[in-house]
Amino acid sequence: MVNDRQNLDLTTFAQAAGGGAVEWRITDTPVPYPEAVAAMEARVADIAAQKAPELVWLLEHPPLYTSGTSGKPADLLGPRFPVFASGRGGQLTYHGPGQRVAYVMLDLKRRRPDVRAYVAGLEEWIIRTLAAFNVSGERREDRVGVWVNRPDKGFGFEDKIAAIGVRLRRWVSFHGIAVNVEPDLTHFEAIVPCGVADPRYGVTSLVDLGHPVTMADVDLALRPAFEEVFGTAKARRPETTI
Repeated sequence: MVNDRQNLDLTTFAQAAGGGAVEWRITDTPVPYPEAVAAMEARVADIAAQKAPELVWLLEHPPLYTSGTSGKPADLLGPRFPVFASGRGGQLTYHGPGQRVAYVMLDLKRRRPDVRAYVAGLEEWIIRTLAAFNVSGERREDRVGVWVNRPDKGFGFEDKIAAIGVRLRRWVSFHGIAVNVEPDLTHFEAIVPCGVADPRYGVTSLVDLGHPVTMADVDLALRPAFEEVFGTAKARRPETTI
């Protein structure tokens, strides 16, 4: 197990033994959450059976909340949108337009069967992506996800810019990350995001930080950063189904 997520050996995930290139797919229209989960589960089964290549699926959801395996009903302060129970790790979070969700389906048995190290790899992927926009993302040992310091708000204040929630089945990962590009941040006010209630810790986005980037800009930054951590991805035209 990895005791310190700061110390990640990037060579441990870069090549799946005997595996081909990771498929890279973008869906341009919002995907309903139940459809996304069903598609992921089917693909994970095929990857585990070595019937399909590993996949990174980039998409957006319509406004909704998902609750992970550690979710608490009390963290739902005032539901504005549908709430879905999720088998991923973590607590309650929001998904919606302006947020780039990346569902990552990798065969960790052929890479490295270590969940904590895998989460650290996802964090590193996000941090390297944000660096393309001169945003310094940081990990926290006591809080999963990627954070940015906010000295403009006061000493010790920081905001979460990307969330992580994963699940494994037969050592194939699914669910993944959510990077806030330009979502409506008021939608997070109806929940205690990821169970973090400390008023010093909020939620932000790239646009909120003063970086007028588009979703396409973020997608272009995600791919090379992914390849640095997880290996080569194979391009594929945008689609709506997997």
